[in-house]
Amino acid sequence: MLILTRKPGEKIRIGDDIVIHVVDIGKGTTRIGIEAPKDVSIMRDEVVEKIENENLMAASRNRTTLMGAASLLKERKTKE
Repeated sequence: MLILTRKPGEKIRIGDDIVIHVVDIGKGTTRIGIEAPKDVSIMRDEVVEKIENENLMAASRNRTTLMGAASLLKERKTKE
């Protein structure tokens, strides 16, 4: 990990297409602006983690639901 010190108004370049602007530094927070091509996805880490967790929970529920449905079908077949 590269750690840099920047002041408000200064920039950081990533490759040719991405520019990070230090907009404001306050008590406990730093505001940044990001210039990047439209095809580059920019998301806060906590949002990505929440989406990943929700996807895992949905997949788990779907598996449980499918297993339950399969079990019901097996019961029906044995009763017939």
